[in-house]
Amino acid sequence: MKVAFVGKGGSGKTTLSSLFVRHLAVRGLPVVAVDADINQHLGVALGLDEDRAAKIPAMGERLTEIKEYLRGDNPRIASAASMVKTTPPGTGSRLLRVGGDDPIHALGHDLRADEGGHAITLMATGPFNDDDLGVACYHSKTGAVELYLNHLADGPGEYVVVDMTAGADTFASGLFTRFDLMFLVAEPTRKGVGVYRQYTDYARDYDVAISVVGNKVQSDDDVAYLREHVGDDLLTWLGQSSAVRAMEQGREGIGLEPANEAALGRMLAAVDAREKDWDGYQRQAVEFHVKNARSWANRAVGEDLETQVDPEFRFPGVPA
Repeated sequence: MKVAFVGKGGSGKTTLSSLFVRHLAVRGLPVVAVDADINQHLGVALGLDEDRAAKIPAMGERLTEIKEYLRGDNPRIASAASMVKTTPPGTGSRLLRVGGDDPIHALGHDLRADEGGHAITLMATGPFNDDDLGVACYHSKTGAVELYLNHLADGPGEYVVVDMTAGADTFASGLFTRFDLMFLVAEPTRKGVGVYRQYTDYARDYDVAISVVGNKVQSDDDVAYLREHVGDDLLTWLGQSSAVRAMEQGREGIGLEPANEAALGRMLAAVDAREKDWDGYQRQAVEFHVKNARSWANRAVGEDLETQVDPEFRFPGVPA
């Protein structure tokens, strides 16, 4: 299952992303964590020191290699140069599997979620660098994640968790449709629920599943406030946590509070309850690719990129 954490800056989505990733890993579930936030903090939240986290190869700086691998022998894609972030897979494309032996997952860093040795593969889009300033937008980085997800055939009990960039910028590309479930992290404040309204307005026409996870909840009044403003979309909530504070201070080995651990369990149950719709997944990929081709990509590449769409393609195991 593909899961995204979204929300306004400062809501705690990176912290909750890391808690959820750890929750999966300690249960022996295969998980890939992807830091797709312009502020690259997921590695540190998962226990790496800043120097080691900064050395994880940046997917955004390896777009050409990623495209070259994914296009495989697809005759509809002439070269990596003619591939854009929305290019969907077709016959001959190389598909990816969670934990697969491929050069894209090889960019990730294997780390341990706990002393039991359960592994997490951490991948990163990479931060803005001096060469990007003033000449590039962050979508030049997250395009690598979109290609990755477009070509990922995740199976039952496999998880990819993406910490997205903050705010409504999530909706500036088709990346927001690449997930089985979005967790919108919301504080019990007017700004917190305002982001919820903004997200649901944008997502309404695209069949995007959004569940709200309250964060920094201190009282029943906070829960009531969230429920008043988001209704049944409120899945669960986490309160103030001394364990989280300890992790943020670099002190490991302190167990999460039972109520917060139970909230993570409810989140996992919500993810597992989602049904895969591979036909819909591919259909949306094609729709956004055609939209981008007509809007800018055909001019940028100098080709009719709509011809890259393979109407006969189905993900493995999906009936025709």
